[in-house]
Amino acid sequence: MTSHMQHEEYVLRDGTRVVLRDIRRSDAEELRRAFLALSSESRYRRFFGALTDLDEAALRYLTEVDGMNHVAIIAVVESLDLKTEHAVGVVRFIRCADDPKAAELAVAVVDEMQNKGLGTHLTKVAMRVAQHCGVTHLRGDVLASNEPMVHALRDVGATSKACSNDVITFEVAVDEAETNVVRVLRRLLGIASRDKS
Repeated sequence: MTSHMQHEEYVLRDGTRVVLRDIRRSDAEELRRAFLALSSESRYRRFFGALTDLDEAALRYLTEVDGMNHVAIIAVVESLDLKTEHAVGVVRFIRCADDPKAAELAVAVVDEMQNKGLGTHLTKVAMRVAQHCGVTHLRGDVLASNEPMVHALRDVGATSKACSNDVITFEVAVDEAETNVVRVLRRLLGIASRDKS
């Protein structure tokens, strides 16, 4: 697996520190725990259906990624004793078979971490990594009622390509947003570094 991120720390609007890094095979059970902690509304927003659990095959698919055609970045917070990590969000993109310059984007954030800016951070990082992998456009579907995700997508310059049955299909060109993404990430990383001292 290609490694894109070793460890990047961000401070959310409420002061919570999160670490974004490449997902690992060993994250499977923690990813499942985070999924089970999602409210039924959050599950519906992310999966557009009544998915109630992740089986072993799904967990393998979600954590055993190749880092080029399927990339996944997990957001974690450390436990109070600093001995364990808890998954609070994940972003992934999967390269489109019919267009290797495009990829499908998906983001999920646990309920208690929503509306704090984590979805925006995850999306911006995915754009940067996608560009590194040769992807020029990210595509995806989001429910029109999923206001936090719609807001995060607008923040990174996504445009609506279609809208039907309360689902918005969006696309964002990662090359056009490169300068802004890098500038924002550098500023946020600088803030996180200063907060550590």
